[in-house]
Amino acid sequence: MMRAYKFLMRPTVGQTAALGAMLADHCSLYNGALQERRDAYKHASRTSIKYGQQSAQLKEIRAFDPERQGRWSFSSQQATLRRLDKAFAAFFRRIKSGDTPGYPRFRGVNWFDTVDFPKDGDGCRWDSTPHDPVTRVRFQGVGHVKVNQHRPVVGKVKTISVKREGKRWYVVLTAEQAQPEPLPKTGSVVGIDLGIANFLADSNGEFVPNPRHGRKAAAKLEAAQ
Repeated sequence: MMRAYKFLMRPTVGQTAALGAMLADHCSLYNGALQERRDAYKHASRTSIKYGQQSAQLKEIRAFDPERQGRWSFSSQQATLRRLDKAFAAFFRRIKSGDTPGYPRFRGVNWFDTVDFPKDGDGCRWDSTPHDPVTRVRFQGVGHVKVNQHRPVVGKVKTISVKREGKRWYVVLTAEQAQPEPLPKTGSVVGIDLGIANFLADSNGEFVPNPRHGRKAAAKLEAAQ
């Protein structure tokens, strides 16, 4: 069973700039690969370019542009090309099924908000300073970034992603966990009815009060203002 965890990162000013540059360069790679596919189809007798062909060009791209593309993780760049390949696969699948196709679009820098790392330890490392009381995650070209880990990660970390939401940066993990054992059957049955005055009422006559999250949030906001 796979489970996802999302934690807020606390990058320094320099790390924030590096994370932004990483997103921008991956966005440039995505758009360049999309342009190559479009040009090949339009001007080369409807030739289709696949992921394998574009991935094979990465070594040359990194050598040609070491200051930008060459400084990031090779595996993360492959993941970006796979994302484009999946977009084209979905496009052709919609054409076959008769749905509105929606041709893959170029991404603006502000709209490209995620970089994926397919494997922990390949261009990234979760809990990169295990003897430090502060949890950190390391990214190639960025360094060790502080993480606000508000709950423990259970299981083996498989993939790591960097995500930008507004001015905040998050790390998203997927961890493999053992399948939980089902609870033993009791044979009892209970009915539940959701309400307004109370959150719910069950068939045994018990009530769960409404938590009033909206009112509590409004009171905190009023106090803060």
